[in-house]
Amino acid sequence: MAFQIVLNIVLAVIWMLLVQSYTFVDFVIGYFIGVLLLWFLQRFLSAKFYFHRVIAMLKLFLLFCRELTLSNIDIARTVLIPRLDICPGIVAFPTRLRCDWQITLLAALISLTPGTLSMAFSDDGRTIYIHSIHVPDKDEKIREIKETFEKAIMEVTH
Repeated sequence: MAFQIVLNIVLAVIWMLLVQSYTFVDFVIGYFIGVLLLWFLQRFLSAKFYFHRVIAMLKLFLLFCRELTLSNIDIARTVLIPRLDICPGIVAFPTRLRCDWQITLLAALISLTPGTLSMAFSDDGRTIYIHSIHVPDKDEKIREIKETFEKAIMEVTH
């Protein structure tokens, strides 16, 4: 992957030399031309096309922004409605992630989302204990996290 990034930057510099213009805009144009060239030539490269990972990172960021917005709306609704219709609970979330930094990223994304908090890890590090302000169904909460954050992190890292 690092080779592809360096090759893409070299292609962008070659583009700037060919058009004899050395501005940032020309570098960006050359960079995207390099992305297109690498995409067309990806079957000749030994590694997976690196831009797939960039797109997966963007998807993870947008997913986090969406979840952050929805949970903020949910928390605001809970605060503004006078009756408390919440069911707080602690969920043991078994994760399929294996690297420590992946598990830490998952725990951070969960904790940054309002209404949820990563409390602790199991001794083997494969289970995250999560406190949530509203957990009517623990299995649904586990499924929701698996299909959102965990899936997106696995796409970025694999």
